[in-house]
Amino acid sequence: MAPSADQKSSEKERSRAASGRSEIGRQEPIGLVPGSKSAEPARETEATGLSPGLYIVATPIGNLGDITLRALDVLRGADAILCEDTRVTATLARRYGLDAERIAYHDHNADAVRPGLIARLAAGAALALVSDAGTPLVSDPGFKLVREAVAVGIPVTAVPGASAALAALMVAGLPSDRFLFAGFLPAKSAARRRELRELAAVPASLIFYETAPRLGDALGDMAAMLGDRPAAVARELTKLHEEVRRGGLESLAEHYRKAGPPKGEIVVIVGPPTAGLAPSEADLDAQILAALQTASLREASAAVAAATGLPRRQVYARALALQGKRPPPETV
Repeated sequence: MAPSADQKSSEKERSRAASGRSEIGRQEPIGLVPGSKSAEPARETEATGLSPGLYIVATPIGNLGDITLRALDVLRGADAILCEDTRVTATLARRYGLDAERIAYHDHNADAVRPGLIARLAAGAALALVSDAGTPLVSDPGFKLVREAVAVGIPVTAVPGASAALAALMVAGLPSDRFLFAGFLPAKSAARRRELRELAAVPASLIFYETAPRLGDALGDMAAMLGDRPAAVARELTKLHEEVRRGGLESLAEHYRKAGPPKGEIVVIVGPPTAGLAPSEADLDAQILAALQTASLREASAAVAAATGLPRRQVYARALALQGKRPPPETV
């Protein structure tokens, strides 16, 4: 059923209230939208005035000015801030006068610390979880804390903000309608190539975090297993020396092998498989030979077929020819 004129008018008023804009376009104070979390009454902690529960708070990835007003309110009101590294969070605390207790919560102590945190939350505390930079739970140990909090009925609230993965995607110039965040690839080439083979057929842009010393080799493995796809390497995002280098995976790998490891935090964005553009025979042979260095004939054929969009039977036959074997009578 189509909405009535009264319903449309009501929706418009709610929209204006959320945006802070009046009927004639005049900016007005922003109020609370009915039905939002902030508009609902909630019990407050005696010490801070913040509603009890676990708050997942995004922090800047470089530029401290990227902190949100809501994040500051939560961090100021929390009974304690759970930090990946208390020394890193101390910089943010000094800048904005955050004097809440800071508790270390990271990969090395999470199992030991988590039960006490859950008990404290169950008793009515308001705790804020932050990472060293960006959005918690993206390549950090926060997931298990959230899972256990949810399991015992503790409210969990997201306070969104900066994310290195999304910031890199915004400036990469690659398709962003569909993407997959794959985090850090394994340190060893063989394991890295196995993981890349699993991702080769994903019809989406791929987002990786990578360390500077491994960048050149990792890009080379990406080129071997995914093909020479368009890609971007973003580093030091939001900082003074921010840089985004774009090109094919092969050219990017060559650049960083020659230039050496760059400075700063690094995000690699790789474009999705390109349908309909078959590689040249030389390119196909190069991809097959590279894949065969760390995979069986069948695995290498499957990975190259996924990366190029060519029929697996065709790639398998070419791989056999390169190895000097004749194809078996049965189809693959």
